[in-house]
Amino acid sequence: MLDVQGQHVSPSGSRVSRRSFVRVGALGMAGLTLADWLKLKACGAPTKHQPKAKAVIQLWMGGGPPHLDTFDPKPDAGAEYCGPYKSPIATNVPGIRICETMPLMAKQADKYSIIRSITHGDSGHETATYVMQTCTMPGELGYPAIGAVVAYKRYEAGYRGLPPYMSITSPLGRFTESGFLGTDYRVFATGGDPNSNTVRVEGLVSPGGVTDERLKDRRTLLESVDSLAAHIEKNKKFEAMDSFQQRAYAILLGDAKKAFEMSEEKPEVRERYGRNSFGQSCLLARRLVEAGVPFITVNSGGWDTHRDNFGRMKVLLPPLDQGFSALLEDLAQRGLLDSTIVTWFGEFGRTPKIDPKPPWDGGRHHYGNAMSVIVAGGGFKGGHVVGETDAKGEFPKERILYPWDLSASMYTLLGIDPDSRLPHPHGCVAYVTPRTGGEIPSGGLLKEIM
Repeated sequence: MLDVQGQHVSPSGSRVSRRSFVRVGALGMAGLTLADWLKLKACGAPTKHQPKAKAVIQLWMGGGPPHLDTFDPKPDAGAEYCGPYKSPIATNVPGIRICETMPLMAKQADKYSIIRSITHGDSGHETATYVMQTCTMPGELGYPAIGAVVAYKRYEAGYRGLPPYMSITSPLGRFTESGFLGTDYRVFATGGDPNSNTVRVEGLVSPGGVTDERLKDRRTLLESVDSLAAHIEKNKKFEAMDSFQQRAYAILLGDAKKAFEMSEEKPEVRERYGRNSFGQSCLLARRLVEAGVPFITVNSGGWDTHRDNFGRMKVLLPPLDQGFSALLEDLAQRGLLDSTIVTWFGEFGRTPKIDPKPPWDGGRHHYGNAMSVIVAGGGFKGGHVVGETDAKGEFPKERILYPWDLSASMYTLLGIDPDSRLPHPHGCVAYVTPRTGGEIPSGGLLKEIM
C-alpha cells in the first residue's frame, strides 16, 4: 500500500521506495531473494572496538540438555538423581570428571571450560530461550539475540560477505532473534541437508534444475529491470545497493558457494564428525567460519526429555559427543580455535530428580535454576571448571553466574563493549548487556578463564 507521501509501506509499517518495490518484484520473478536479503543488511557506522575473537559457533541444544547426564554428574546423589549414570569418567585434565556418556569429550577437556553455575530461574521454553539467546530477562524492550548484536556490530565495522548470522539448518523459533534491531539482523537459516554432498541452501545455491547459464540470463534480465527502476527513482542510497545484488550473484556463481560443497571434505574428516545431521552441521559450521561468517548456530533439537530421559540420552549423546569433540579438535588443528568461540547450552537444565511415574517413565522436566554451559576458544581458556552446584545439582552454590555474565564475557572477547548502547527505534536506552544499569544480580566477567 502507499502512504500519504506516495511511498510503499510494508505490513509492518516500514517504508520502501518505489525503486525498491520494483526490485523486489524483479527478484520474485527471477525466483531469487538473496540480493534483497543482503540489501537489508547495509547500515551502521564504524565501531570503536577491534574484535579479538573473530567468530562464534553456538551449539544450541533446543529443549534443554540435562546437566547431570552430561557435564555435571552427581553419582553420590543416589539413583533417583543420577539414574544409570553412576560412574563419571576422568578427562585429559586432572581433577575434571564428566558423565560417562561423553568419552570423546573427555579427551578434549583441555580445549574447553565447564561453567556449572549458570542460573536464571525461568522454566518455560519460549521465555527461557529468549533469556539464553539474548542474555536478558523478558521485558518491554524485546532484546536482540547475541548473534544479531554480533551481526550489527560486524556491519558497523565494514563486514560484507555471506550472511553474518546464520543457523544450521533451521531458525530456533520461539522468539524474534533480531529484537528491536529490526528485521535487518534476523538469522539466515540455511535449510538443506549437511549430510549430503552439497548443502542446497535456499537463496544461496542454485535451485534444482536451474543451471549457472540460466542464472546469468536472470542476471541480465534483472539488470534491465534495475535500469528502469533507476529512472523511476534516482536515489543514491538505492544506487549503492547495486553492490548487494552483485554479491548475491557472486555467492550463487562464485567461490562463496564452495562453503556448502561438503564433498570437498575428505571422507575421513566427514566420518570423524559423524555421518549424521549434528556431526555434519558442526563440520559445515567450521567451513562457514573459514568462509568468514562471524556467528553460526548449530540448531540441535530433541532435548525436551520429559519421558524416558535415559532412552533419549542413548540416541542424543553419541552424535553430540562425536560431533562436538571433532569440532574442537579440528578447529585446534587448523589454528582456528584461538579466534573462534564455541559455546554449548540450551534454554535451561533439567530436573535433577528423575520422575519415575507414568507417563514420564524416568523423565526429567524443565529446570531453570541450574544448568551447565561449555565455552571454548576465542580467548576462553580450556581445562577449567567454573562454579559448582550443590550435592544434588539443584542450585548453584559457588560462583553464581547469570546469562548476561556469559554474554558480556563473549562480547568482550569479540571486541564489543558490553556496556555500550544499541540503537532503539523509539530512542529507548538499551545497552548491549543489561548488567550495565547495575539493577540486576551479576557474577561479573568470566575473568578466571579469559
